[in-house]
Amino acid sequence: MNDTPDTGPATLRWDDDGQPLSSIYGDFYFSRYDGLAESRYVFLDGNDLPKRFNALSSDNTQRTFTIAETGFGSGLNFLASWQLWREHPRGNHRLHFISVEQHPLTLHDLTRTLTPWPELAPLTEQLTAQYPVFIGRGIQRLHFSDNVSLTLITDDANRGLQSLLWPELSSAGVTRQPRVDAWFLDGFSPSKNQAMWSEELFSTIASLSGPNTTAATFSAASVVKRGFKSAGFTVTIEPGYRKKREMVTAAREPRPETVAPACERASELYYQQATHRASNELTALVIGAGLAGSHTARALAESGWHVTVLEQHTPASGGSGNPQGLLYARLSHRRETLPRFNLHALMYAQRHYQSFWRNQPSGGEQCGLLQLANNDKQAAAQRQVVTALHHPSALVQSVDAAEASHLSGVTLAQGGLYFPDCGWLDPRQLCAERLDHPNIKVHSNQYVHELKQIEGHWHALTDTANSSSIGHAAIAVVACAERSGQLSQLAPLPLKPIRGQISSLCATAKSVKLKTALCAKGYLAPAHGGEHSLGATFNLGENNLALNPQDHQCNLEHLNELGEHVSAAFNHPTVNAVTGGRAAFRCTTPDYLPVVGPVPDYPALKRECAALGRNAKTVIETPASYHSGLYVNCGHGSRGLAYIPLCAQLLTDIINRECAPLDAPLAQALHPARFALRDLIRGRQTESHH
Repeated sequence: MNDTPDTGPATLRWDDDGQPLSSIYGDFYFSRYDGLAESRYVFLDGNDLPKRFNALSSDNTQRTFTIAETGFGSGLNFLASWQLWREHPRGNHRLHFISVEQHPLTLHDLTRTLTPWPELAPLTEQLTAQYPVFIGRGIQRLHFSDNVSLTLITDDANRGLQSLLWPELSSAGVTRQPRVDAWFLDGFSPSKNQAMWSEELFSTIASLSGPNTTAATFSAASVVKRGFKSAGFTVTIEPGYRKKREMVTAAREPRPETVAPACERASELYYQQATHRASNELTALVIGAGLAGSHTARALAESGWHVTVLEQHTPASGGSGNPQGLLYARLSHRRETLPRFNLHALMYAQRHYQSFWRNQPSGGEQCGLLQLANNDKQAAAQRQVVTALHHPSALVQSVDAAEASHLSGVTLAQGGLYFPDCGWLDPRQLCAERLDHPNIKVHSNQYVHELKQIEGHWHALTDTANSSSIGHAAIAVVACAERSGQLSQLAPLPLKPIRGQISSLCATAKSVKLKTALCAKGYLAPAHGGEHSLGATFNLGENNLALNPQDHQCNLEHLNELGEHVSAAFNHPTVNAVTGGRAAFRCTTPDYLPVVGPVPDYPALKRECAALGRNAKTVIETPASYHSGLYVNCGHGSRGLAYIPLCAQLLTDIINRECAPLDAPLAQALHPARFALRDLIRGRQTESHH
């Protein structure tokens, strides 16, 4: 799916002393004398990190210190940096470590390479617990204790780092580009891996560097010194580690900021002004306290924002109010945008919910999930998924009926895909947990009729005659599902509400044996509180949320499709056996992808980009117009549990002007301007969809 011939797991050889060597490049991963000491000498001291980390203690402003690395290898440089970070007072500052690796180690090899350093064991345990189970091309974001995050990019060095650049902001010096504070150039030596140390790599380094950026590398080869100089760095030759004669440190020379170039393609308009906000005041309004709103509020709060959440009713009272929701996403062997996003969102969500499952046992269970095949054609397609992933056994496995029956605890007539790290969650408890943060204040029963920007602040106005303000902040995020389109700035978004109804069934002596979640056309969750949740219907165009027996019957038919033995476990129930249920609206989009990012000024966008209707390749000279400081996170459909954690992090990174947890094409595919631009290119009118 995301794997390509030029990426894939590293293959290692081990010498007589237990040192790992790359079978591809024929080079050692670290010094034969002491790899950790080498990391500290070359990269930590070479970038003056002890002094720079210590200086953060006197800086009261919230900020992120960003390190970027070529060659993650065993993760030793990351762990050494994290250990140093722990040793210094850091207040509310955050460490973001970005590393690119074309051939990541398997979890087994990674663990083995780190065993010589027991002093790193507490950190190593956290790393190995979250190390991605699938390491095909793409970006993985991992979060750890001590305000430390790791962005691990599987790709070649230059292409991987370029994926962090907003398309039209790729020239060096543009202030809105994410900034790296220190570089670790730690790929295999130029003589072993000449392709990595290219002019293109140093050009990308220049684009991601600021006036105070530093760099260090073990190599003093001429290509390295020339590359740093071409990227605007002053190069210093230092004594190398142990028997190595020389190494290089470098510091970026201050240079004038440049102006963003004109957009070469319509798609590049997506990020014009995307990270602009009127002030540096860290206050935010979040409209909606469901899964999207609560996750967005928490991600902002953890990065230093003071967040006010306004909810029309009470938290998790809409589509996020079901007692049980399943975590899973439909994967495909096709290398298309939706399957790629599903894969990355699912992997991120599985890591994200680990602490919730661990700390809130009544709120869910990581019990595994079986996506059953309804017929031979679907079974064949599922096997293609596993084949396309190449190395996915820890993520997803193809199982036959016997294996599925053993895993689930009930007899199943068909096999399917087994996701061992998925399960179910109670969205109500999850929302409450996300909103429980000292930087978040929640105000219930607050209906937002209008958002209006007044003197650099967004004001939420009520539906009263006086339109009184019920909250204001420097930025606002709209995260209230289908109701998002009721606000005038977002009215052009093509959001569709789809009614869904779930049914509850009493657990029986046989049904409680169900150990995993099951899904096919419908889904069945394991027993919780003496009941099972069964769902869910899809009723486009139906606006009545009152429960109806027809939908209960539809859910029972979904139960029958899970197999004769599953239905028999409930004594072949009829509608009369249904003990309760719930109906709510899902919010979907025409392309089934969520809407995440800055909100365009749609009328202005239409005027500024009208030429695209005549020629889609027109170069647009004028930067696209956005509502400064206004953002949206909605349109997650029935995949909210899988999509929302990653989307909340993406939006927070956009707002904070930091490197995103998705590559630029995937982030671009979620952008709120996409529908308006497509309509312009196709000659359609972009109007209110409500």
